[in-house]
Amino acid sequence: MKVEIWSDFACPFCYIGKRRFEQAIEQFDGNVKVEFRSFELDPNAPRKADQDIHDMLAGKYGMTREKAKEMNDQMIEQAKEAGLDYQMDTIIPANTHDAHRLSHYAKEQGKMAEFTERIMKAYFTESKHIADFESLAQFAEESGLLKEEVLHVLESGKYSDQVRADQKEAAQVGVRGVPFFVFNEKYAVSGAQPVESFLQVLHKVGTEEQVTAKKTEWCADDDCGSLDGNK
Repeated sequence: MKVEIWSDFACPFCYIGKRRFEQAIEQFDGNVKVEFRSFELDPNAPRKADQDIHDMLAGKYGMTREKAKEMNDQMIEQAKEAGLDYQMDTIIPANTHDAHRLSHYAKEQGKMAEFTERIMKAYFTESKHIADFESLAQFAEESGLLKEEVLHVLESGKYSDQVRADQKEAAQVGVRGVPFFVFNEKYAVSGAQPVESFLQVLHKVGTEEQVTAKKTEWCADDDCGSLDGNK
């Protein structure tokens, strides 16, 4: 089963949704291949914001700082239920484009899952600046990539086209917010759903795959038939 997940490194629901989905996979008896896709919530965000996350949220939605902090405190509790430790007071808001670029390089090296987890932890738990090249290179190295090659990728500007291609495809498949999960290019689930909801979808798609497999045709030189022997 192939599951594509559109997400952004600076999206709090994306990390929660990722972890809940992983918990669902642990309870699912089947093979699931996960591929992360790029989605920038704010492509025009500054490399490093001059406001904290509370003031940014307040300005974006026209609310008081106190209300914004209350919402972020609720986010901390949701994260805690998923086994994550969010440090919302000390998060460093940043542009995520370069992190997304690097994720595509990590994909080519077979390290996209490790890199995605490392960047999200760095942002939400460790309060690291995820747009800083040296920091990104360090996180990438910790994910199993070569630091010198990573710095070359970052400085060259490579993989921007892949990030934009993911954004374009997101629009085509109807992504309006993230996280957004697409199962076998057929079923879509939006949001950080409960573990039970993800598990239901996994079972549904898994059952469908089994039925399809039984009906798969085989062909000899001059003859075709289904695997169960029916012509």
